[in-house]
Amino acid sequence: MRPLAPLVAASTWRRGVFLLLGGVLVLPYVLLVVAFWQVLTGPPIPRPLALGLLVIAVLIAGAPLLLNGSRALEIAAARALLGVDLPDPAPGHRTDRETRLRAALWIATHLIVGGLLAFALLSTVPMSLAFIAQQFGVGAELVRDERFGPLDGRDTGWLTLTGVLLLVGLGYAVAGLGALAATMAPVLLGPAQAERIAALEARAARLAERNRLARELHDSVGHALTVATLQAGAARAVLETDPEFVRRALAAIEDAGRSAMDDLDHVLGVLREPERGRPAPAPQRTLADLDRLVAESRGAGLTVDAHRTGDPATLPAVVSREGYRIVQEGLTNAARHGRGPVELRLDVGPDALELELVNEVLPAPRRPGHGGGGRGLDGMRERVLLLGGRLTAGPEGGRWRIGVRLPYREAR
Repeated sequence: MRPLAPLVAASTWRRGVFLLLGGVLVLPYVLLVVAFWQVLTGPPIPRPLALGLLVIAVLIAGAPLLLNGSRALEIAAARALLGVDLPDPAPGHRTDRETRLRAALWIATHLIVGGLLAFALLSTVPMSLAFIAQQFGVGAELVRDERFGPLDGRDTGWLTLTGVLLLVGLGYAVAGLGALAATMAPVLLGPAQAERIAALEARAARLAERNRLARELHDSVGHALTVATLQAGAARAVLETDPEFVRRALAAIEDAGRSAMDDLDHVLGVLREPERGRPAPAPQRTLADLDRLVAESRGAGLTVDAHRTGDPATLPAVVSREGYRIVQEGLTNAARHGRGPVELRLDVGPDALELELVNEVLPAPRRPGHGGGGRGLDGMRERVLLLGGRLTAGPEGGRWRIGVRLPYREAR
C-alpha cells in the first residue's frame, strides 16, 4: 500500500485544491484571449485600433501578476493548502523589483498549471469513468461504436484498465505537481533580503521591549519587596516593645505595595492592547521622584546620604527614567547586601548624567539567604548600554561602588 500512499494522503488533496485554484483564476484570462481572438479574426479593423486593443489586453492580463495583494493572497493560500511556512509580507515595506518578478513568475505558473490540470480533470475523469462503467454494462452504448487509438468499444477489459491507469496517473500527477509547488513556493514567494532584515529588526525590537519590561518588573517589584521584607522583619523584632515603630513600618509596607502596584499596572498596560474606555497606564517614575525613593529607602531602615547637583527636570525623559531605575536598583542591592550608610551622588551636567552609589558590603557568609548574583547588575548594564553610557561596579577600598555616566546630548 505504500506506493498508493500519495493518492490517499490529505496533503495531496489539499495541494490539488491549491492547483485547481489556479485553474479557476485562469478563466478570466481565457475569456480575454477568446474575446481578443474574435476581434482580430472578425471583420478587418484599423491597425492602430488593433494595437491599442493589444496593449490594453496585455495591461489587463499583466497588472494582477505584479500587485502586492496578489502576492499576499498566494502566500496565504500556499501556507494554508501547501503547508509551507511563509511569512506575511512586511507591512509598510516597499516590494523590490526582484521580489515582484519572482511573485509574477509564481502566479503565472500557478495559473498555467492549474488551467492544464482543470482541463485534464474535465476531460480525463469523465472518459476514465466511462471506460470503467462500461465493464459493468453502464453506458456501454456510449463507447460501443467509438475508437480510442488502437482500442474500440469491444475491448472492454483494456478500456477498463486504461480508465484505471488514467485515474491513477492523474492522481500521481497531482501529488507530484503539489510536492513541486510546495518546494518552489519558498523560492518564488519567500521574503526578499530587505524583508528578512525588516523581520529580524522587528523581532529584535520585540525582544528588546520584553527585556525592558522584565527590567522594569525586576527593579520596581524587587525594590518594593525588599522594603516590605525589611520593614516586616524589623516590626516583628519590636512588636511588643515599640508599637509606634510597628505602625510606621506597616505604613511603609503599604506605600511600597502601592508603588509596586502602580509600576505593575504600567507594565501590564504596555503589554495589553489599548482598550477603549480604559484610562492610560500610570506614567513611569523619573529622577523627579528621587526624594520619594530616598524616603522609602530610609523608611526601610537604610541610611541614605544624598547629594544632588543640577536640576533633574532638565534631563530627557528616557535618561531620567533609566537613571531612576538604576538608583532604585542600587539602593535595593544596598539594603539586601550592604550595611552602613549609602552615599548617593547625582550630578546633572550639560551633556551627561553622572550617578554614584557607595556603601559597605556584608561579608559573603553573613548575607542571609542570598546565594549567587542576581539580575540587578545585568539590568543596570543593559540600561546603560542602551543609552550609550558607561557603568563601573565592584569593590573599591573595602566598599562597594557603582558609577554610571549617561550621555544625553544625542538623546534629546
